[in-house]
Amino acid sequence: MKLSQKQVVFENEVLTRFDLFKSLFLTLPFQRVKHTGTLLPFFAAHCERGVEQHLPPENIIDSFFGQYEQYIEESDRVDLLFRIVQYIERQVVLFDAIEDSSFQAIGKTDETAGLDSLFKLAQTDKKLKSRIVEKLKDFSVRLVLTAHPTQFYPGPVLGIINDLIEAIKNNDIPNINLLLQQLGKTPFINKNKPTPVDEAASLAWYLENVFYKVTSSIHSKIDNELELPSDDVKQLIELGFWPGGDRDGNPNVTVESTKKVATMLRTILFRCYYRDFRVVKRRITFRGAEQYLENLQELLYNNSFNPVENPVDETGRILENLNSIKDVLNTSHNGLFVELVEDLIRKVNTFGCYFTTLDIRQDSSILRNTISYLVDNFDGKTGLDVSDLEASEDNKQKAFKFNEEQLEFSDKADPLIQDTLGVIRLLKNIQASGSERAAQRFIISNCQQASDILGLMQLFLWQGWKKESLTIDFVPLFETVDDLSRARVVMESLYTNDVYAKHLKRRGNKQTIMLGFSDSTKDGGYLMANWSIYKAKIELTALAREYNVDLVFFDGRGGPPARGGGKTQRFYAAMGGEIENKHIQLTIQGQTISSQYGSLDTAQYNIEQLLHAGLISEIKQNNSDTLTDKQKNVIDDMAAESHRKFLSLRNHPQFLKYLEKLSPLKALSSINISSRPVKRNSDKELRLQDLRAISFVTSWSQLKQNIPGFFGVGSAMQWAEENNLWSYVKNLYQNSGFFNTLIDNCMMSMTKSNFDITAYMKDDKEFGEFWTMLHEEYEKTKAYLLKLSNSNVLMENYPVERASILEREKIILPLLIIQHYAIRTIDTNKLSNEQQEVYRKIIGRTIYGVVNAGRNLA
Repeated sequence: MKLSQKQVVFENEVLTRFDLFKSLFLTLPFQRVKHTGTLLPFFAAHCERGVEQHLPPENIIDSFFGQYEQYIEESDRVDLLFRIVQYIERQVVLFDAIEDSSFQAIGKTDETAGLDSLFKLAQTDKKLKSRIVEKLKDFSVRLVLTAHPTQFYPGPVLGIINDLIEAIKNNDIPNINLLLQQLGKTPFINKNKPTPVDEAASLAWYLENVFYKVTSSIHSKIDNELELPSDDVKQLIELGFWPGGDRDGNPNVTVESTKKVATMLRTILFRCYYRDFRVVKRRITFRGAEQYLENLQELLYNNSFNPVENPVDETGRILENLNSIKDVLNTSHNGLFVELVEDLIRKVNTFGCYFTTLDIRQDSSILRNTISYLVDNFDGKTGLDVSDLEASEDNKQKAFKFNEEQLEFSDKADPLIQDTLGVIRLLKNIQASGSERAAQRFIISNCQQASDILGLMQLFLWQGWKKESLTIDFVPLFETVDDLSRARVVMESLYTNDVYAKHLKRRGNKQTIMLGFSDSTKDGGYLMANWSIYKAKIELTALAREYNVDLVFFDGRGGPPARGGGKTQRFYAAMGGEIENKHIQLTIQGQTISSQYGSLDTAQYNIEQLLHAGLISEIKQNNSDTLTDKQKNVIDDMAAESHRKFLSLRNHPQFLKYLEKLSPLKALSSINISSRPVKRNSDKELRLQDLRAISFVTSWSQLKQNIPGFFGVGSAMQWAEENNLWSYVKNLYQNSGFFNTLIDNCMMSMTKSNFDITAYMKDDKEFGEFWTMLHEEYEKTKAYLLKLSNSNVLMENYPVERASILEREKIILPLLIIQHYAIRTIDTNKLSNEQQEVYRKIIGRTIYGVVNAGRNLA
């Protein structure tokens, strides 16, 4: 098969260079590194052959060691396995760095449409240019960084990767060698479980080193291309932040940690400003600007290095002085160095004194408990009694009086209740120090009824806030299939509630609704989850337009397609006319952050892709992206069939047992990857509803079975074919951007699957039948996807991404064999507690490498 030009470039720029630079590892002056590096190719080849022969992992490992006399003792074998894991971890980093350094040469991804193509059209089409300019005045992209543990590079390793990318770009071999030495000495794991503040500090690296610079660059580009003043589009790119604010299921997030994170974000931002200001000050040595420079010197320095306990919002003062300097330069000094000042003005317009909006999130059950506590303890002052809280939904909504009685709470109250009330009070201080934009959203997880929102609003009024100045947006999160189906009813109850409608009007009639992929996929399977969210968007858009509400969808997207990741830009470009798409808001996390936003090049490209998607979906909308009633019915029926298939799997008596026994699910709770527990109600027996979607998806991906990303899709397509609907499915794939992207993302999940690794399980007495059921659906889905896309292999239309995935899977195959070997050794052998701990550590270390390697468009 003839390679495309991009494939040839990928092979030369990435694969060949990877092979060359890998050899540098062998020269590192570390104990036993050369020995490990020499053995690794033999071990990797041995693993490949064993997998091809469908051998159990213990057979593969034991037969390898049987070739070497020096590995008779278990301790020697374990030592080598540890060193192989450490070696491969660093190979993954090297591959990441090489791929990122080649980003421009490869031509970004297999898709090339972006802002540049749109701007080129606008130069010759004045009407199009006018429409783009008008759209940009009321359009934004908000990227919300979360601390969900889907990628595990600690801060120091991120710094090394960044430097390594630049060194590889310049073919600086001596520096590459030094950085690899540093990499060899730098720990990849945390000694202690990170706190929410630690997680925030880690993600702040991206804010400071990537987003701070890239957002200004994009604003400048738009200004230059469209001659649009930056003041008109100052909120085009927004950033959100969850570490320190997201307390849903994480008891380690407290009022104190929220306060520390808000303070840290403000301080880091001012240090960024101060660094830029020093460049400005060094260049502007002319008369007329002295006083303004002096004002800024004092203001920026003190906020950077001498922060006070309760600072105030200084955005106005900073901009006033910067604009005065700009005026002096333009009127008296021929605009010399004015671009430096304009760059800083753009950044201050974008980030103010807060850097990124800190979202607060809590589960609806905790909010209900908090209301109950206040009602129980302040009889007569709340205007409610216990019977009101136990009433029907309609009566419960009517029971809220929205009185503004401030209620104190006791330090004897449940810690989660104290935290809820405490953070509501803290939000006032955070807004005072960084404006309303510093923290303006409270997200209600597991939102099931309108009273969940109204009750939270009442809690704010009981903690000192006033209805007329309640500068908070209440954001319901609908995630399960059932919650998504009820979302329209919930929102209509809110839009018709007099008090809430008035609050919404004071907030500019803008309502944000969060739709989550993670739990909906775990709940209903891949096809039903995606379709449920799409249907909910159509219904909620129609409702918002009926009530004249400016609707914003906030998508809780994870890393892999099973959690809403994949080609997100294509989803947004293909929403169709029935779905509101004025603003794009989505969570980014883990390997999505590092792979798509980890360097200046990749971040600028991917943000521009999102901007392009939002603009093109409205300005040059593809009519076929708006689904017909017949198309909706076909997808509806397929989703129902897929859901039935997925539920038969979920309800299988071996479902959780299989995951617990064969995957590293248990190990996820013991490794230091996150401040958040692996499951809700962590002190109780494991139940599927309590298991976090990240742990659920990660466990399947470590098995290389990726069930949440495809299971049920093949059965749905078989049903469509048997019911003479195949021509409609083909038409959908060819013409609907939504359906096409959904299927292509499914192919990505399957490309990252490898059932050969666990094929030995087909003869297992306990799980053989269950494994066969999984494998049959995989093969069925694969056959139908190839038929639908008219392809010979999965992801044939995306050869560069496919090649990247396959190379990464090849790199980590030894990690998977080692991991499954360790899991089975613990399960099938009588080991001492000390031996068990050693093998658990091996499992933990392999998890890191496997997850870090699986980044390709998440």
